[in-house]
Amino acid sequence: MRFDQTWTAVGKDGFEFSASVPGTIQSDYAKARNWGDIQYADTVYRFDEIEDWDWTYRTKLDFSAEVGEQVFFVAEGIDYRFDILLNGAVIYSQEGMYTPVKLDLTDRAKAGDLLEVYLYPRPWREGALVGDHAARSAADESCKAPVTYGWDWNPRLVNLGIWQDAYILTCKPEHIHACEPFYTLNEDRTRAEVRFETECQGLVTYTVTDPDGMVIYEGTKPSFTVENPRLWWCNGQGEPALYRWTAKSASDEKSGNIGFRTVKLVRNVGADNVHGYPKSRYPAPITVELNGRRIFVKGSNFVNPEIFFGEITEARYEEQILLVKEANMNLLRVWGGAGVCKKSFYEICDREGILVWQEFMLACNNYIGTPHYLRILEQEATSILKSLRRYPSIAFWCGGNELFNAWSGMDEQSMALRLLNKLCYDLDPSRPFMMTAPLEGMAHGSYTFFSEGKDVFQRFNACRNTAYSEFGVPSISPVESLKRVIPEEERFPMRETDAWTAHHGYHAWVGDTWLCNEIYDGYFGKPESLEERVEQSNWLQSVGYQAIFEEARRQWPHCSMALNWCLNEPWITAGNNSLIAYPNLPKPAFYAVKNSLAGQVPSARVEKFLWKAGEMFAAEVWYLNDLPKTAEEELTISLTVNGETQELLRWSTGTVGENQNKLGPTVHVQLPDEALDPSLILTVTTASGKSNSYRLLFVGKKQTVRKAATMNV
Repeated sequence: MRFDQTWTAVGKDGFEFSASVPGTIQSDYAKARNWGDIQYADTVYRFDEIEDWDWTYRTKLDFSAEVGEQVFFVAEGIDYRFDILLNGAVIYSQEGMYTPVKLDLTDRAKAGDLLEVYLYPRPWREGALVGDHAARSAADESCKAPVTYGWDWNPRLVNLGIWQDAYILTCKPEHIHACEPFYTLNEDRTRAEVRFETECQGLVTYTVTDPDGMVIYEGTKPSFTVENPRLWWCNGQGEPALYRWTAKSASDEKSGNIGFRTVKLVRNVGADNVHGYPKSRYPAPITVELNGRRIFVKGSNFVNPEIFFGEITEARYEEQILLVKEANMNLLRVWGGAGVCKKSFYEICDREGILVWQEFMLACNNYIGTPHYLRILEQEATSILKSLRRYPSIAFWCGGNELFNAWSGMDEQSMALRLLNKLCYDLDPSRPFMMTAPLEGMAHGSYTFFSEGKDVFQRFNACRNTAYSEFGVPSISPVESLKRVIPEEERFPMRETDAWTAHHGYHAWVGDTWLCNEIYDGYFGKPESLEERVEQSNWLQSVGYQAIFEEARRQWPHCSMALNWCLNEPWITAGNNSLIAYPNLPKPAFYAVKNSLAGQVPSARVEKFLWKAGEMFAAEVWYLNDLPKTAEEELTISLTVNGETQELLRWSTGTVGENQNKLGPTVHVQLPDEALDPSLILTVTTASGKSNSYRLLFVGKKQTVRKAATMNV
């Protein structure tokens, strides 16, 4: 039986307060001290005062146990280095937030005893600058989520606390301590050999039901065969079929799901060896082959949906994953900088058919393989692998983010990556492993609408990469969100204040990113209101993401993946590349992306965003199809300029094959000599009701966009 406990905590100052479990200790302290809304202005900087504190959780044990029962203290995740004390004596010590604790207290503890969890101060490598809000190097010898040390969209707030469930468990000898299903599919996936590995002293009966609830196996043997299993497919490719299993002993029961599928990473079409001498490696294989079918991966990068990891809930995961599915996405990259999600995240992805690219907690650092770091990394990675390998949604593992570059300096010989490769092979050999992203052939960037003298149309139309695993176009947060965090007297005109800076409007990366006022001024001039500037940013983000996602799809099958940076955010940013504003507000760009990622959609390849009066406008017409079924459509292409709509041409696609795209005609039209309306709208519609529109900018002959600052991409 599970017994939840009531916890208090005390900080370095001796102040005792009520503590939430699961939770984050700094958040509980701030609430008890009435610090107010962490979102408001620069309140987040108050947490710098307590960053190097140690803390203690306390509870008077409240449980009952029958004669012969065992008693355990179970903590599914404690962040980060800690001692556990019983009546003042240390009985256990650990470093690492992803390795659960199951501590046998039988004959050692009774109701009313004092149990304490002492948290050491946050890990911080000696020599790192404590006052530097981008001190990522401070995390290069720990296995914490690096983002808590500060990023260009997440404030530096190094979490500590009992961030997952913790409780007293009483159980009889026949308790099932562990039960995990494994399976092997034959070559044509028509037969699955299933086996259970179970830790239990008594007899266990297994029951397995198919996705319709029909019992297909019941018995005490831990292995059996499933004929013609229904396969688990990702969103858009088929049913995410889940079989349900139950294991019962005389006194306990465990249950879970099985999703039968195979996943490979295979070489992209056209990604061959370099010809001639010297011979060199080909681009890294990054095409996902699911159940023998190559698919185009379309999705986003997922980050921690709250600053305080202990406050992330299943409900928050679910509402965001349902938006992912609504947006016609089929994969989320769980970015290594944000660490590993709670189990409910993967359960929901299983159910909704969302593939997961899971990274380990390494990002933008050189993780030097000291013996201590490697020992903790092995412990943590082992726990993660054993915990998550049962989820069919996890497509492949990755060592971490951007480790093979100038600012990280790691390579294939780095001990940490060699260790992770070994662990993945030993503990989950059927899943692919990649060292980092990006690898050869892949691309990260750009992250603004206009950089290095080009807009996103011009930049991405000229790219030929195998995967775009990060790219971004920012927008300013919704006006109502800004009203919550920016004092009224500072909101407009936008200017560099502590509030705007704290929320990553200024100096988050380069200059005024992520507000990007210089870019908006170049296209539109100075705004007359905050609302006008936010609308302009939404315009660019919507059409920018539309351009990039559709161009990546047009490059299939050489390109096999497009993942924008990013889906969500952990707090209200002034500006961000996210499609969902905190806490869960879809931006206008979300709906543009949703349309661009429809399984079958008409598309246009436009060469640029800004068009001048008198220019010859041109656009290629395409039909995109990444579904396992054919299509045939009648398309109408029209252009709205100066408020008047003109039909340009019609195109009959003929048969568009399964998982194929088709290029149609190119439209040409002379633009008027005057620009009376700044919106130039190209629309492609089908007879069946599908529609796709591109809102471009139309200006006078002499107007030019001001050159924006060059970004480091």
